Amino acid sequence: MDETFCFVGCKQRRNLTNDCDRGDQYLFMAIDADTKLIINHIIGKRDAGNALALMEDLKRKVSGNFQLTTDAFQPYRNVVRYTFGKEIDFAQLIKIYAVPNQDLRSERRYSPPECISTRVIVRSGNPDRSRVSTSYIERTNLSVRLFNRRFTRLTLGYSKKIENLRHSTALFISHFNFCRVHSAHKQTPAQAAGLTDHVWSIEELLGFVSKNDAEQKTESAI
Repeated sequence: MDETFCFVGCKQRRNLTNDCDRGDQYLFMAIDADTKLIINHIIGKRDAGNALALMEDLKRKVSGNFQLTTDAFQPYRNVVRYTFGKEIDFAQLIKIYAVPNQDLRSERRYSPPECISTRVIVRSGNPDRSRVSTSYIERTNLSVRLFNRRFTRLTLGYSKKIENLRHSTALFISHFNFCRVHSAHKQTPAQAAGLTDHVWSIEELLGFVSKNDAEQKTESAI
């Protein structure tokens, strides 16, 4: 799992009222490395509360033992232990970056610094070190930025309301899981995970979403 930066309405430094629904926001996502299925996600501030919400939702959706890799975001250490205890194999991948020379900083302003080494810290269980990697989720983050305009940097495509960002992201993830054939295994992530036996059309996806919305409204009315 990992977090992807975006913002709503304005950058955080201009969020003078400290409105939690404006300013810097992060898309937290968890994916299965083999099927590429995006298992769950949440959008909000990059804090321990949202990390915990993501982890508790992950526990409801994935049963049994599994291996989890996160980056160095500090709250993960405690929220994973609080949510799963010793039920899973958990490791954090710490990336160490080079500090660019002073005269190159302006040229590298919009480029990531060079990763010169990594360090694996095992937090629980006995994870397979050969599979401790955040590359799977980072590649998915790239797809998010490529196919969802609201995450593209240095544009005017950012969301003006957090509700619009959440709806747009949910629609993208649904399309990614059920409609888009992944190059890694030539089928959709949902097919690879055994959730469906065919590639969904856009009409099928939107029909499913509409049906779910209608059912939820009926349940609320009852």
